[in-house]
Amino acid sequence: MPKSSKTITNPQTIDMTMAALPGATHRKGLPAKDSITSMTTSAAGAFTILHTNEVDGYEEAAQGPGFLAAAKAKLPKGDDFGGTARKAAKLSVSAAKTENFKDVQALIASLVPDAKMIAHKPKIGTGPTSKRVKEEERNIHVTAFMYAASREADNDFHLIIGRDPSATPEMYMTMELSGLPAKTDASFAQLKATRDAFKAFFKSIPGGKLPGLTYDFYHPPVPVQIDGSLFFDMTHANGQRPGPPSLKSRMPVIWEVHPITKIVLKKP
Repeated sequence: MPKSSKTITNPQTIDMTMAALPGATHRKGLPAKDSITSMTTSAAGAFTILHTNEVDGYEEAAQGPGFLAAAKAKLPKGDDFGGTARKAAKLSVSAAKTENFKDVQALIASLVPDAKMIAHKPKIGTGPTSKRVKEEERNIHVTAFMYAASREADNDFHLIIGRDPSATPEMYMTMELSGLPAKTDASFAQLKATRDAFKAFFKSIPGGKLPGLTYDFYHPPVPVQIDGSLFFDMTHANGQRPGPPSLKSRMPVIWEVHPITKIVLKKP
């Protein structure tokens, strides 16, 4: 991490620092105040990472305080994909032409409704050999903002991508930097380059730190250009939906961009 940053853990100091951050008082997309456990900010205050205790509701760590440390200890150390659910689809890149979207809302409006995908015939399987269905054979490019991110148990980086903070209505979508497939896989080089670009961004900025199991939120949100293939996360058709508790009520779909095949993050 660059040296020109500081980490704050005292709750009272966090409150005072948050109150003093330019534009943070009423900004959309911030975490619940009581979820912030610490914050890392550049010396000039240009970029701040809000470290929280928020996790996806389906993760082991969401079961209670005693489960968080155990779940963190299980996080993979390298970059290999560690999951099984729809592995074939998650690690594949569609061959479709790229569609361009200037806003997350426009991208979401173009998607087949969740209810129709859940009732898909033939049914979309959740096993490791489940491949992309016709509706997922789409590649997109979108201009947006990264509001939060975490690193999931399967080694995917889980990015919460939304609209311009000034836009109404507020809206977010999950986009994932996949854990890596085998080196012999056709998508390996592209997915590795994308994951490396994400890591390089955090290494290059004051206060830069890769997200862990709990969500980090970013102030200001990071302008981002994302390319990738669309993916319907059938594993969340029932039960807890993905996303940090502070934002998931404004995440209207369980569609994702997965895998992200190119990412360009603008430095603050």
